[in-house]
Amino acid sequence: MGRNETPLERADRNFIELLQELRVTQTGVQVLFAFLLSMAFTQRFESLDTFQRATYVTTLLLALLSAIVFVAPAALHRSLFQQGAKPLIVRVSDRLASVGLVVLMLAFTGSVMLVVDVALSREAGMAAGAGTLLACLGLWGLLPRLVYRSGVRGDTAAGSTRATDTASPPKPREPIR
Repeated sequence: MGRNETPLERADRNFIELLQELRVTQTGVQVLFAFLLSMAFTQRFESLDTFQRATYVTTLLLALLSAIVFVAPAALHRSLFQQGAKPLIVRVSDRLASVGLVVLMLAFTGSVMLVVDVALSREAGMAAGAGTLLACLGLWGLLPRLVYRSGVRGDTAAGSTRATDTASPPKPREPIR
């Protein structure tokens, strides 16, 4: 059953929920970024080879980009405050959050790959990076789709309808076989 709210109330609620999600991710981004910034000032940094330095710089820039993208919804809201653009702010912010998660996934992958490469070996680093990427894809990409499909089947079987309460409802996807 749907919520009894106006489109503007829904936009307000969706934006508040989105900001709560961004607060959770922003903490992780800040910790990762701080770790990466400090890494360049350690004694061991001088011993990194060309591949490791390239991975470091790329990962640092990805962490920075993810922080920028995750802060963008607040800046967007601030810039358009009281302009009657809340539904648009929610739609754009939703996209920014999705892009931010992709960039953060790549930053996590690079960070783990770099640390394991330095601590163990290049091969172990590559394996750890691949594992990190797969874990993020599985938990952030595949799991939500599976939960959604499971919920839709359960709602249909129970005879209820699913209320759409997001700025952009999920697109129908082919079933996993």
